[in-house]
Amino acid sequence: MQIGVNVPNFGPGTDPATLRRWARTVEGLGFDLLMVSDHVAVTPDVAEQYPAPFYEPFTTLSWLAGVTDRVRLGTTVLIAPYRHPLLVARMAANLNDLSGGRLVLGVGVGWARQEFAALGAPFQRRGALTDELLTTLRAAWADSGDYRAGTIPLWVGGNSDAGLRRAVRLGDAWHPLRNTLPWLREAAGRMKAVAAEEGRPVPGFAPRVVLRLTSSPVTGPGRLAGEGTIDQVAADLEELALLGAGTVVLDPFGGDPRETLRPQAAWRDLAAVAARLCLETS
Repeated sequence: MQIGVNVPNFGPGTDPATLRRWARTVEGLGFDLLMVSDHVAVTPDVAEQYPAPFYEPFTTLSWLAGVTDRVRLGTTVLIAPYRHPLLVARMAANLNDLSGGRLVLGVGVGWARQEFAALGAPFQRRGALTDELLTTLRAAWADSGDYRAGTIPLWVGGNSDAGLRRAVRLGDAWHPLRNTLPWLREAAGRMKAVAAEEGRPVPGFAPRVVLRLTSSPVTGPGRLAGEGTIDQVAADLEELALLGAGTVVLDPFGGDPRETLRPQAAWRDLAAVAARLCLETS
């Protein structure tokens, strides 16, 4: 199982130097994948959780490709309705080629109504537009002869039944976000059941979980996967591997944008996980 890291590409502490240090830290600790999120217009509903500056993911990952050598680069997740599908197809193909085939493209339907309005994107059609994007990407890559682009894994984000069915029908992996281990156990089984109903292969399983290390065990039904002592986190990762996860993305962002001013705390947690898992450093 590969282990990735969700890197904050937003917030008051984020700037080019910090993003470069994030990338070199993630790669240097031996993690397999570095991912960033997506917003285009930082409308009030977006800014409440993810304030400016917000670095656009294709631009950011293209730059980070030049300051890294090995780590894969991805989106968790690109908001499908915000860009024309053929533009995404071209940008993704170019980024994959320029990075030496390191791109993982995670996509989702989006949630910020004010941002949809600012971009002139129809919020009520976001599911259909996401389906259209995924279908168009594969067709465009095949028709244009971008054979390397055809190797880009397409992860479908979202915790809903619609997201799961979209992953089965159109994705290479399902990418649910930040939930409890019991929920993830049930979700892994549900994914197999949906694939059987659809008569399709079971997609990959690539959950994103929190990373919040504590000195004492976290107990109770509300404990999120990836939350607790290093022993609890290691056990969570082991169970996710047994559930069939090919990649698990660790998300050290706790929800307060001021955390971006102090990335060292997240780096310490990541270093602890890397040491426990005996990841190979570059």
